[in-house]
Amino acid sequence: MNLPENPQTSFAKRVLINISLVLLVVLLIVLLVYVFDVVLLLFGAILVAIFLHGLANIARRYLRLSEGLSVLLVSLILVAILALSIWLLAPSVAEQVKNLRDELPKSLQNVVAYLSNYSWGRLILEQMPSGGEVIEKVNTSNTLSRVGTFFSSTVSILTNLALMLLLAIYLASEPKTYIKGFTKLFPHERRKRVREILYEIGETLSWFLIGKGASMLFIGILTWIGLSIIGVPLALTLGLIAGLLSFIPNFGPIFSAVPAILLAFIDSPISALYTAVLFVGVQLVESNLVTPMIERRTVELPPVLTIASQLALTILFGAVGLILATPILAVVMVLIQTLYIQDVLGDKETEVSENIKQQKDDNLLDTKSVEDERA
Repeated sequence: MNLPENPQTSFAKRVLINISLVLLVVLLIVLLVYVFDVVLLLFGAILVAIFLHGLANIARRYLRLSEGLSVLLVSLILVAILALSIWLLAPSVAEQVKNLRDELPKSLQNVVAYLSNYSWGRLILEQMPSGGEVIEKVNTSNTLSRVGTFFSSTVSILTNLALMLLLAIYLASEPKTYIKGFTKLFPHERRKRVREILYEIGETLSWFLIGKGASMLFIGILTWIGLSIIGVPLALTLGLIAGLLSFIPNFGPIFSAVPAILLAFIDSPISALYTAVLFVGVQLVESNLVTPMIERRTVELPPVLTIASQLALTILFGAVGLILATPILAVVMVLIQTLYIQDVLGDKETEVSENIKQQKDDNLLDTKSVEDERA
């Protein structure tokens, strides 16, 4: 015979359960803070895996290979392309990088000489440390320690990149296995919704990477051509830097424009002005052509939130946080729109729902076109 449960006992049990849940959440947050570098590494591997899986799906349409073999084939092709690019461009780029290292001090001297001709320029120079002060702060011991730190950090970066690529190949080869295992952590009635959210996150990141890849290629080539026309030295290297750094919104274009403008000062201040106008023009064209294409397939990222997330993650985790801040913000925006706006507030008309509807329409068109080709 079951005795009725004492109300006080029932209340105490609920309190203990709530306290246990709070402690568990706090423990997970603390653990996450200490291992967040690993989380960032895993997130980077997921980005690469999504990129590889998207290319592998294209290969599977024509070669009829298994998922694992298509990912492996795509990975080998990308490695071969990268190796061929390094073999063809490395001598030229290495020479230009050496020249860049030699020419930047000269361009800085030209900038200082130019600023010295004006009162506002002299005021700026007075606020900056002199060359002697910089030299006094650099001694043999800390220089050697910095060299050691550089080599150790370089080895660490290469190790992390290799590990990230290995994890990405595993994730891209069998994504359904990991998705199925993750959804098993949720109640049965919520698993379908979890799969939908994971699918939308994957689609968002996939189109984000496609758009960013097109943007990096566009900016790199256009910057290289523009700098060559202006006559700025080392145009190929500067264009490569501009293309790579364009993956980082807001700050990347600034970082890539500084060395180009400084080198243009070697010729004349007018060349530096033309170079600055070129970088602004390229960014304006990119933001009006490529960025709208990305936002049609992903969630819109407000500029203030993007900059805030970049600053916060840079302060916490350095350069890796700055690089991954934008895709992390895209994932957070998808989670907010699905878990809060749709599920909690009941508003089904969001960017995510429109993207899912558009994707379904595109899939129907692709299926119809394949059937027409077979017929």
